[in-house]
Amino acid sequence: MTQTPWQRGPAPPRLDAETVDVWLIALDSEQSGDTLSAAERERAARFIRDVDRRRWTTARAALRTLLAAYTGADPRALRFAEGPHGKPRLAGDGAPRFNLSHSGDTALVAVAHAHEVGIDVELPRRPVDHVAIARRVLTAEEADRMAAIADPGERERAFMQAWVRWEAVLKCRGTGIGGAATSPSGPEPWVIDLDITSPAAAALAVEHGPVPVRTWRWPLGR
Repeated sequence: MTQTPWQRGPAPPRLDAETVDVWLIALDSEQSGDTLSAAERERAARFIRDVDRRRWTTARAALRTLLAAYTGADPRALRFAEGPHGKPRLAGDGAPRFNLSHSGDTALVAVAHAHEVGIDVELPRRPVDHVAIARRVLTAEEADRMAAIADPGERERAFMQAWVRWEAVLKCRGTGIGGAATSPSGPEPWVIDLDITSPAAAALAVEHGPVPVRTWRWPLGR
């Protein structure tokens, strides 16, 4: 299965039991932080750069607005808890599962009812030795594949796509990068590459996939 084309997001959004929704959010379209909790506002205030504070605030405000739209709640009333390894979740029985990732001016949010999800988006940041990192963090096979790519731009793209797939799986499992060395229990999550504007790379991992994936553009109803 592949994703649907990015479309204007519905208001209000609705999910069936098997579908996963993914929302693409442009973080430079500033959104008010009025819906944030006191702890979130305190965290936003700790950012040194204005651009980082604005983008983080926009991502959190969009997340709250989205989850409130799915649940029919006031975004200010949403309460979050953490799993054993710190993965955020909505407090309360029967709450939808979600995952948020942001890099630079781009954020992605995945929302599902019946499946754990993990999502990751990355934009190039600084020159690195992609082959060395792949050999240390990913697999020898991935490192060899990248070493065989002569063009630096293509090698970077291959690395980023492999990286987001790896990180999306870890986030789906709820371990994050800190749990990468832990032997997984259960079947491998289903993973799909998400088609977003280059040079960004993105991937979605879903427990017990494949499933239908709908891709929407934020904000709601536009």
